[in-house]
Amino acid sequence: MPRPAQAPRGPAGPWILRLDKGVQTDTSVRMGTTLTEAQENILDFMVRHQQAHARPPSLREICEEFGFASHTAARKHVQALARKGLATQTGDGRTWSAKSKEVQGYFFSVPVYGTIPAGLPADNPADADETIRIDPATYRLRQTKGLFALHVRGDSMIGAQIADGDIALLRTGPAQPGNIVASLIDGESTLKRMVREGRKTFLRAENERYRDLIPVESLTIQGVFVGVVGRGKR
Repeated sequence: MPRPAQAPRGPAGPWILRLDKGVQTDTSVRMGTTLTEAQENILDFMVRHQQAHARPPSLREICEEFGFASHTAARKHVQALARKGLATQTGDGRTWSAKSKEVQGYFFSVPVYGTIPAGLPADNPADADETIRIDPATYRLRQTKGLFALHVRGDSMIGAQIADGDIALLRTGPAQPGNIVASLIDGESTLKRMVREGRKTFLRAENERYRDLIPVESLTIQGVFVGVVGRGKR
């Protein structure tokens, strides 16, 4: 018999579907200036490089990582990061260092807990396999409590611009009808839109090839969808 799926680990644990409760609150995190996608990617590379090599990357290494034809393009991006208070030039004039304290306060670190099917329900392991950093301003997030992420597998939510290979960002908390949710339906996990018709609550795909999923025994909400990190093919 398949092993029952488990909710992602976290301070709140799994949330049972409740439609009459408010959303959890947490201490607000001060929002920084929004970064462009290129700036966010370069800043993330700078942080990872500094952690791996105990030194900041050179402009040449940034060019090699992102395929820039000249140092000028790399320099413009790191200078923009410097103006936003997230990077500083080192003494040799050829390298720029991410400012650890400021970057740590800018990005949210989000644990990724395995894979959730955006297709037919399937077991979902609860062990985190990586941590990603996101710009909270991009997703209009002001809180870190309860945030987690799951790799998406399948195409049932393509109508909501959630593709196979993407990472779904979620927050533990009660769901409302119309929310996209990571859920356990009769012990198996899936990512679908929650629908309520009369007294009946069920899950619906954003792809007409998939039927509605109506719980026989239980429907448990693991997290409410707040955004997607686009890594899949569209």
